[in-house]
Amino acid sequence: MQTEWMPQGRCREIPPGTFFPSDGVGVEVARRICAECPVKAPCLEYALFHRIDHGVWGGASERERRRILRQRRLDGVLPGGGAERLPPDPPPLRDGLRPADCL
Repeated sequence: MQTEWMPQGRCREIPPGTFFPSDGVGVEVARRICAECPVKAPCLEYALFHRIDHGVWGGASERERRRILRQRRLDGVLPGGGAERLPPDPPPLRDGLRPADCL
């Protein structure tokens, strides 16, 4: 995943703690900063791709990123925002088991 967008982020001029709030008010403050950031989209994709669990990235809280990932899994879209699709599940083995079930 590319990272050359990072130096263009508005967050580079703001204390990092701003993006790791402990309450909803802090999340809203971070979102407002992200809203005007020129690299909001790649920042969000970076956090999704790397499964970053903490902080506000690309204007999305931890909970919002979990929802995005869940929806992408349901839609079969890989993290990173590309149009690539996940491969189909392998056909079941005998008795309806799949290879992952045998591990």
